[in-house]
Amino acid sequence: MTTADTLLPGLPDPVIDSQRVFRVVLDAMARPGTLVDLPLSLKVPAPLDPATAAVALALADVDTRLWLDGAVGADAVRAYLRFHCGCPLTEGPAAADFAIVVDPQAMPPLAAFNAGSDEFPDSSTTVIVQVPTLDGGEPWTFTGPGIRDRVRLAVAGLPPAFRGWVAENHAGFPRGVDLIFTSGTRLAALPRSARLEG
Repeated sequence: MTTADTLLPGLPDPVIDSQRVFRVVLDAMARPGTLVDLPLSLKVPAPLDPATAAVALALADVDTRLWLDGAVGADAVRAYLRFHCGCPLTEGPAAADFAIVVDPQAMPPLAAFNAGSDEFPDSSTTVIVQVPTLDGGEPWTFTGPGIRDRVRLAVAGLPPAFRGWVAENHAGFPRGVDLIFTSGTRLAALPRSARLEG
């Protein structure tokens, strides 16, 4: 049996569904910390969650370099993403336009990813972090653009140092990485403009 025989399908309607997922991601970025449901059903290779795969399929293409952490770098996942996105895979997080992390406890610090530059802050890495749940962890409070007063986000499964990484990431604004947290069929975004309180 070949890889092509066992390859899972991507988005049911690649054009329409990628636009739908893209709008969901934009909405999540515009309203940091807000939990958003994926607008479609998707069967994906382990260990990816549907939301993780959908975001990758909607955002990655032949011109975007993708980095996968060790836990997600299985042959089935690599074949799935290469086939459906056409994206080149990179070995180093600093060279990535997008990164997928499915083992947050073992992930490199956010500073290991490309933070962009003052001239081109949009050239930074967008890091997709897959977690067990988006509402069962330690609640953190954020302020900033797109947030009315304050928002609380309680992502579970992050390493102890992650809180410090987020604060350092914001301190470098406009440089810094943008974060998309995924779990099951839900996601939440934390752009670099969000400021962690306390």
